[in-house]
Amino acid sequence: MSPTTARRFINLGAFVSLSVCLGLTVYWYQLGVFHDLPSLQAYLTTTGLVGPLIFIGIQIIQVVIPIIPGGISTAAGVLLFGPWAGFAYNYIGISIGSCLNFFLARHYGKPFILFIISEATYDKYIAKTTNQHRFNWLFAAAIIAPVAPDDVLCLIAGLTKMKFSTFFWIIVLGKPVTIAAYSYALIVGAQWLLQFF
Repeated sequence: MSPTTARRFINLGAFVSLSVCLGLTVYWYQLGVFHDLPSLQAYLTTTGLVGPLIFIGIQIIQVVIPIIPGGISTAAGVLLFGPWAGFAYNYIGISIGSCLNFFLARHYGKPFILFIISEATYDKYIAKTTNQHRFNWLFAAAIIAPVAPDDVLCLIAGLTKMKFSTFFWIIVLGKPVTIAAYSYALIVGAQWLLQFF
């Protein structure tokens, strides 16, 4: 399968996943699930570790293979498990997925990355790696910035001479800022939208 065909499947998967998520949201809203979120949260606590482990697995997958929109799953974690547990599960899953991206890119190289992103996107970001020291700082700033393409940059970082220890600490220390900002913005936005229904 060529990189172009693989990307088309990934884009199609992302579109289908988003459509399913929107459909389920409307369906659950009509059933009244969103009017009784504490009951849903209470149900999830009865699942023990199964619910959190499944959610963490979903977060790892959506980082490595971007089929599920990351913003939706991040907000879902906070809504379903509460602000603190949801944040923790998001943090664990996204951090593990980011590290997997780094190792996959380092092991399989450019051909693997082109299964995930377009060659134009690859060329745009690989051009920023000519100076390793500057790229390290750029990478750290991008991980903290909520709107940066950090999954792409994790892949690109795997092709550079960046030490894994450097990558690891940037992810561990920077991801909480991004996840907290995404979670807050998406939840506030969802609450604002729901007032019109």
